[in-house]
Amino acid sequence: MSKYRTLIYAFLFFTFLFFSSIYSAQAQEPTTTTPTSTPSFSETASDEFYRAKILTIKEEVGHEETVASVYTIEAQITNGLEKDTVVTITHYDSTGSFEKRNMGVGDTVVLTKTYDYTGTPLYYLMDVYRVPALYFISGVFFFLAVWFGRKKGITSILGLALSFVILIKFVVAKILDGSDPLLISLIGATIIAVVSIYLAHGLQKRTTVAVISTLITLWLSAGLAWIFVSLTRLTGFGTEEAFLLATGPLSHIDLRGLLLAAIIIGALGVLDDITTAQAATIDEIKKANPAVSFVQLYKHGLSVGQEHISSLINTLVLAYAGASFPLLLLFQYSHLQPAWVVVNSEFMAEEIVRTLVGSSALILAVPITTLLATYTFSKRKSPD
Repeated sequence: MSKYRTLIYAFLFFTFLFFSSIYSAQAQEPTTTTPTSTPSFSETASDEFYRAKILTIKEEVGHEETVASVYTIEAQITNGLEKDTVVTITHYDSTGSFEKRNMGVGDTVVLTKTYDYTGTPLYYLMDVYRVPALYFISGVFFFLAVWFGRKKGITSILGLALSFVILIKFVVAKILDGSDPLLISLIGATIIAVVSIYLAHGLQKRTTVAVISTLITLWLSAGLAWIFVSLTRLTGFGTEEAFLLATGPLSHIDLRGLLLAAIIIGALGVLDDITTAQAATIDEIKKANPAVSFVQLYKHGLSVGQEHISSLINTLVLAYAGASFPLLLLFQYSHLQPAWVVVNSEFMAEEIVRTLVGSSALILAVPITTLLATYTFSKRKSPD
């Protein structure tokens, strides 16, 4: 086993170096730009973004031509080249979001600066500034993970960080460059699975079984996703974001392949749990009863896995339902279309296919992991 550990350590080390070099080589663009000349109307896409502190808020009344609430806001910019500049924003709010977010004097918000056709700068209120709150929430998560998970909590967080680096700096970057989304997502998911599972669960035999089982199931899931998407004739145009991609500078991206890539990445997120748990179950059963036969070990492990399947499928379906909950409410409220028309829509079909591929991956992972783990651990006559 020592030679395999050496190879695994080497793989993790060089993977870390490779993606660290990618991350450091790609310099981030600044959030503000200084125009060298008066911008034209066609250049308004190069917006500038600032943080600003609200000084005054005045709600205007008597705008009969619009149903939106109109607010005149004075704010002082707190970053960038225009720091300490006081600007005036006219904000139209037709949804009531301004009041619901409880924006008030002293709050920090995000502004965008653009230009009209004459080159006059215009400032718009984008949103409340949430980054400090997100830092605090992340800190709570990290504290809980480290406090209760100890060493494994730390390695899990490291694996999560590396997964995001691989996803953003490799998968997304390659897709933006025009590479095939399906192939790139499979390569990226393979690397993420190996790195994250070993970091989270350590270099041991049961982890290797889980990794191999995850990869086998992942590639089978990719085949299922391709078949399901082909049968339902999905195009990838099921969301507003897809239309923006198709009509913008990224129109070269294969949206159908992007849909497949999203399904694969989503399936990977649920496979880790069941493969590692199943491999550990078989290992512990064998340790508890070294004399158990191959057939009995497989049956016991499969019995535990079946219980795991029922709970995880329900979890997966509820997770996808929660992600699209507002739209589900809208469909339920609207009586303009019959149920079969709603289900037949591209968006709903995408979510159904996504859920079914993930659930199928969970089901396949149990017998695959159980068989591989049973074969691996049944050779052991006594605990390691």
